[in-house]
Amino acid sequence: MKSDEQVLTIASDIIFKKERWQGLKRDNLDYYLDLIKKYSQFKPRKDVEADPSFQQIIPYIIFNFQDQYFFYTYLAGDKRLINNCQLGVAGHINPIDLKTVEDILEAGMMREWKEEVDYEGNLIEKKFIGILNDERREVESVHLGLVYHFTGDSPQIIIKEKDKIKGGLIKLEDMPKYLEGVTGWPEIIYKEYLSNIK
Repeated sequence: MKSDEQVLTIASDIIFKKERWQGLKRDNLDYYLDLIKKYSQFKPRKDVEADPSFQQIIPYIIFNFQDQYFFYTYLAGDKRLINNCQLGVAGHINPIDLKTVEDILEAGMMREWKEEVDYEGNLIEKKFIGILNDERREVESVHLGLVYHFTGDSPQIIIKEKDKIKGGLIKLEDMPKYLEGVTGWPEIIYKEYLSNIK
């Protein structure tokens, strides 16, 4: 974590004014996206990393090619995440994302995608599927996931930071064994979304 990194946040009492949910919210999404676009603000990451009064906005991108899904494990970096499995390419939204003509949420999402992986193929579908809130562990409780699902026409996806992350494609039917004992966002996304895909 860079000591001076600015990250996009929203006050918890604003985003959770109507309700505070646990898990993947799939309904009324436009209302919540509008709140984020209207009331979000950049804060120093060091000031909000342990402050539950703010939610850090994290685009979280699930990727699949046919029946195979991208899956990875942190080998180094944030000690809270080492050996944690993930189903999504994810990261913070920073002020640099304001410099594009795109929506800031989409700009941040696509920047993270390009920074984290090399993909030699075309993205044939990109869809927003929900907003993830998980308050069971400290690391997730100060982050709000904007979950997207990308489908590609090629399996050629490679992690860029091989010294920090190990990953690849796994079959959807094999996912439960990879997620055995895993808590957090991957577990929720599998149970509440991917397990229903035929």
